[in-house]
Amino acid sequence: MGQAPGDDSALLVQGVARGDRDALARLYDRFGTLVFTVSLHLLRARAEAEDLLQEVFLQVWRQASAYDPERGSPEAWLLTIARSRGIDKLRSMRRSDERIRPTEDVRPTPDVGVASGADPSEARVTVGGVLASLPDAQRRVLELAYFEGLTLSEIATRLGEPLGTVKTRMRTGLERMRGVLSSASGVARS
Repeated sequence: MGQAPGDDSALLVQGVARGDRDALARLYDRFGTLVFTVSLHLLRARAEAEDLLQEVFLQVWRQASAYDPERGSPEAWLLTIARSRGIDKLRSMRRSDERIRPTEDVRPTPDVGVASGADPSEARVTVGGVLASLPDAQRRVLELAYFEGLTLSEIATRLGEPLGTVKTRMRTGLERMRGVLSSASGVARS
């Protein structure tokens, strides 16, 4: 899994690992809206999604040295952290019998305070477009994982598919999304 030409995201993560606050700020500017959008879809509560966004980047600050470029792109790493922490948050909320009430408008708006070069609605449209371009089986697995907060085992049970098949669809779908998003960000930076 290589980086897209001209993509310095992995270098930013390396800078964060060395304690470079500017690298963290640039990483946040580049991916904050995307992480927030996924968090909001997963948690369906703006305040919880904002908290999760902060937790993700705090974890990145503390554990950037754990990032392994051989295992995936910085985007995939950030989204994995967001998904994992989001699922933990959902489980914690369920255990304490709090009800998650769906918001009427789960789309991020500019007043959310997510600093990014991309408009939040652009990020939502881009992610939605990339998801729509995936084969149905891959898209469904990603939607269940990221938007409904299901684990891979829960997805396998719900779909009646073997766990290995679900894992493969997840990995392949994320790789395709990464390729499309990398191409889109390369075009946007040109």
